[in-house]
Amino acid sequence: MGLGDKISNKAEELGGKGKETAGDATGDDELKAEGKADQTSANLKNAGEKVKDAASDVKDGLTK
Repeated sequence: MGLGDKISNKAEELGGKGKETAGDATGDDELKAEGKADQTSANLKNAGEKVKDAASDVKDGLTK
């Protein structure tokens, strides 16, 4: 996983946490749900990047 992807995904996750917290504090259920969705999206992207990294490691192991 590239450093840029890690930073982008972490920023999305932290932004989601901020939205969720703000929504919870203000009673805005829509903002809270949007924050949770942002966090889920970032976590899925991280998982996808980890799968790509693992596949690349396997490929590298087979070609050495």
